[in-house]
Amino acid sequence: MFLTFLEILVWDYLWGVPLVVVVLGAGAWFTVRSGFFQFRYLGYSLKNAWGKLFEKKSDQKGDGVLSPLEAMSIALGTTVGVGNIGGVATAIAVGGPGAIFWMWIAGLFGQIIKMAEISLAVHYRSRNKDGSAYGGPNYYMQKGIGKEKGMKKVFKVLSAIFAFGFMVGFFINIQIYTVSEAIGNTFGIGLIPVGVIYTILLYLLIAGGVPSLGKTAAKIVPFMILFYLGGGIFILLKYMDQIPHAFGLIFGNAFTGTAATGGFVGAAFSQAIKMGMARSVFSNEAGWGSAPMIHASAKVDHPIKQGILGVFEVFVDTIVICTMTALVIIVTGQWSSGLDGATLTLSAFEVGMGMPARIILSVGVFLFGITTSSGIYAQMEVIVRYLIGENKRKDLVLGLYKWLYPIPSLALVFIAVYFQFPGAVVWVFSDASTALPIFANVVALVILSPKFIELLKDYKARYMGIGKVDPNFKVFYEEDENQSIEATK
Repeated sequence: MFLTFLEILVWDYLWGVPLVVVVLGAGAWFTVRSGFFQFRYLGYSLKNAWGKLFEKKSDQKGDGVLSPLEAMSIALGTTVGVGNIGGVATAIAVGGPGAIFWMWIAGLFGQIIKMAEISLAVHYRSRNKDGSAYGGPNYYMQKGIGKEKGMKKVFKVLSAIFAFGFMVGFFINIQIYTVSEAIGNTFGIGLIPVGVIYTILLYLLIAGGVPSLGKTAAKIVPFMILFYLGGGIFILLKYMDQIPHAFGLIFGNAFTGTAATGGFVGAAFSQAIKMGMARSVFSNEAGWGSAPMIHASAKVDHPIKQGILGVFEVFVDTIVICTMTALVIIVTGQWSSGLDGATLTLSAFEVGMGMPARIILSVGVFLFGITTSSGIYAQMEVIVRYLIGENKRKDLVLGLYKWLYPIPSLALVFIAVYFQFPGAVVWVFSDASTALPIFANVVALVILSPKFIELLKDYKARYMGIGKVDPNFKVFYEEDENQSIEATK
């Protein structure tokens, strides 16, 4: 009874037609207003992001506690993770191969949406007394919508919806469950012991704070992406003759739904589009408002410089890694096996490369999960800071948050095991936590789109030689004269 109610709530209302229209509409709006930036300048964006991998610390300018690479690595650590492995598999298991088409559409639009939200977060960020910077959706809603536009009621409503929805994710975090599922099923260990061990290691990782997370993510994320891609490419080369058939299933079922076959129970067109979009946003976080909380802390002298990294993140996450995962699941024939979640992806790798590959990938899932969990910790800390403001109890509350953060996620593992929930059901809980913050954040981004276009125009003039530089344009929001920061040419 409860699960039926939850599924109706999530798929008919929270992830219903209004949210789908808002996300796709916003993506189309930003695409047109930006002059199709994510398509016309994709090569430029990828080149700039790649350059960050080799940027010297002495070249970094601006306030912040993280280098652009560290900020991107934490953000990639939260996007390239269980969403690519368990999320993509669940999208196919519930929505059929056609869900991948809608994942691509959401990803293509998501590139410019994520670029916009990161740029606005950096533009409107706040600063501590030591000059370090922090920010996110609540901050650009408050300063951009509440103060600059004078729409205080709109700001308060959107900010409240976003904060409430995002904090719900504190209690519904699927990372520990997915890792426990992968490790437990592969090595024959109970999910609860794996969850407990994972939680202990997570405590050790987050004890160092945000700067520590940046250094750790910068070392782990590039390795784990290459590790995962290498295995996937090997399988696709082995099943190369099945790739055209796989694309045929994806495009052929995108608008018609998928008939029942094998262990697959069938899926309607509406399931394909909702599952594809929900999993895309969960995986690449475009429009969710989470990544801007990390990027706002980056040392950078122009908001668009950091925003461009968002294009790179979505491209790598959705267009490259999610696509590879989907193709591996389809070409190995496991998509109609009746499995779901991380177990489905692990089974596909086992079919393609043998049991050793499943074992290696399980370790990879662990690495993906731990960086994702630690990155989400840093994101939620921004919300906690915003909610409590500057008061004497701030350190006490933040300390309490640090110790409480992993507990609800571990509790979800206990609940899933006790009630014997399948993976697809656990993912419904996760979907319930993403809809509200996405809706509030995307609406705020559309309201603030003129500011993003101004920043993009200024960036093109300063760094791309397109247009004329306005020497009076301020690339950072100024609350008073002491906070004036201008970009250098």
